[in-house]
Amino acid sequence: MKLVQLGRNNYIVNKKAKVDRRSLTALCFLPLAFCLLTLPSCSSGKTPLVSPSGEVGSGNPEDKGASPTPSSSGLSGEVKIDGSSSLFLLSEAMGEAFQKSNSGVKLIVNSSSTGAGFRKFCAGETDISNASRPIKPEEIELCKKGNIEYIELPISADGIVVVVNPQNKAVVPNPQDKTVAVNPQDKTVVATPQKKALECLKVEELKKIWAPSAQGSIKTWDQINSKFTKKPITLFGPDKDSGTYDFFTKVIIGEAGKSRTDYTANKDDNFLVLNVAADKNAMGFFSYAYYETNKDKLKVVGIDSGKGCVNPTPETITDGTYRPLTRPEFIYIKKESASRPEVKAFVEFLLSTTAKKLFLEIGYIPLPEELIKEVQQHFAEGKLGSRFEGKGSQVGVTIKDLMTEEKKPE
Repeated sequence: MKLVQLGRNNYIVNKKAKVDRRSLTALCFLPLAFCLLTLPSCSSGKTPLVSPSGEVGSGNPEDKGASPTPSSSGLSGEVKIDGSSSLFLLSEAMGEAFQKSNSGVKLIVNSSSTGAGFRKFCAGETDISNASRPIKPEEIELCKKGNIEYIELPISADGIVVVVNPQNKAVVPNPQDKTVAVNPQDKTVVATPQKKALECLKVEELKKIWAPSAQGSIKTWDQINSKFTKKPITLFGPDKDSGTYDFFTKVIIGEAGKSRTDYTANKDDNFLVLNVAADKNAMGFFSYAYYETNKDKLKVVGIDSGKGCVNPTPETITDGTYRPLTRPEFIYIKKESASRPEVKAFVEFLLSTTAKKLFLEIGYIPLPEELIKEVQQHFAEGKLGSRFEGKGSQVGVTIKDLMTEEKKPE
C-alpha cells in the first residue's frame, strides 16, 4: 500500500511564515514526488496509506536557542505545552493569536498524546499538559514523585466522532430502491439495487467491531449486521497512550485500554483523518475538531445509544445527548509555572471572550459562558489537584456536570 508523508517540523509560532495546520489534509494532493512514500505500519501487520511523520509541534529550528525579546505587553519568557493530540490545533491556534500582542513570549507546542504528555509534565519538562481525559492515579503518583503540583481546568467540550470514507457503501440496498441504467450494447434497461452509505451505528455494533474478541474474526461489514454488505472493514484509531483511545474503549468496550489490536494505530489525529479519507473501506474515530475541519473528506456516523441515532454537533455534545461519546477536555498547569506572568497571561487568554471566538473558527466547542467564569475563578484562586481524584476517564460526565461540580461548596 502507498502512503502520503506529511512532514511537519517543530517551529516557533511567528507572524512571518503562517501555515494553516487545520488544512494539512490538502497537502496530500501535492506532487507525488513530495507526497508518496512506502513506510512500515505503526500497528501489527498493516501498512497505513497516509502518514504524517515526526513529532508535531511549534518551534522553528532557526529560532531555537534564541532568547525571547520583550513585546509591547512587556511579557517575555517561554511556555512549553504538550499532551493530547485532540487539543493540539487549539493550543497552536491560541499560541499564534496570543503572540500577536505578546511577541516576546515563545510558545512551544507539541503533541505526544495525553499519557506521554503527563509523563513529561510530571517530570517537570512542560508548563501545561493538554489532556483528553482526567489525570489517572498512577499519573498523580508520578507527579508527587516529581514534586509537581498542578491546577486542573476544563477547557473545551468534545465528542469522539466515528467516521467512514465518503464513498462508503456498507448498507445493503432496499430491493425497491434501484438505479435504472441502459445497457449500451443491447439497449436493454437494467435496474440495479443501489447500495447505501452507513448512516448510524448502535453502541453494541461499535463494541462488536472494536472488542478484543473481534480480533482476526470481524473483518467485513456483514459480520456486524446482516443488513450490511460483505465489504472489508479497514480500521484506524488512536494508539494506546491516547486519552481518546482510553475514553472510547471505556465507554464502548466497558474497560479502558482494551480493544482489538489488529488496527492501524497512530497518536496523530491528522494521520487518522488522512487514512480514512484515502480508503473507501475505512472507519476511524477521533476528536470532533478534526472532523469539523475535514468534513468535506469524511462522512460522520451517528450513534444510537438506545434512544435513536444522534449525530455529533456542538449542541448535542454540550448538552450530552450525543452519548456516550461526549467528554470534557482539560489543561493542567504546573503550580510553579502558573505564578509566572507569561504562563498566567496565556491561560487567562485561553479563558477569554476573544479565545471563545477562535475556538469556533477552528472547530472546537468552547465552554458555556457561566462555566468559563467559574473556571476563571478556579484558576485565579490557584486551586490545586483534580476534582476527579485520579479516576481517569469518566463515563457520562458532561460540561453541565462540571458546572455543577464547580459550584459545590468545598
